[in-house]
Amino acid sequence: MNTKVTLEELKSQMPFNIEKHNDGFAQYFSGKSFLEPLSTEQVKIFNVTFESGCRNNWHIHHAKEGGGQILICVAGNGLYQEWGKSVQHLKPGDVVNIKPGIKHWHGAADDSWFSHLAIEVPGIDCFNEWLEKVE
Repeated sequence: MNTKVTLEELKSQMPFNIEKHNDGFAQYFSGKSFLEPLSTEQVKIFNVTFESGCRNNWHIHHAKEGGGQILICVAGNGLYQEWGKSVQHLKPGDVVNIKPGIKHWHGAADDSWFSHLAIEVPGIDCFNEWLEKVE
């Protein structure tokens, strides 16, 4: 069961900076989020932090070959859902492997901040398709 994690508690658990607002993708999030690039060479890795209740829209990672995304939960309590399946609760240490072509969303639990590493799996002709907000 998830327990509430405040911003101060999250910061004390986090080895990564969370000060950069996710302005470039704000239109695809239902609240405030923060994006910290950790690696932009070889494999792209970003620390993404969500305020309580913030979620990204439903989306799909497309690729002609390879691609997809891996989430490594690092602090707080989060949620993940694939289209047509039940919501999964996420805690630090959980890993989610998202294959290309899977419609899904992820974000913070209603009462807790949440951070995960988002790893972009290399592939050919990779792109994200952003869809509707999570209801």
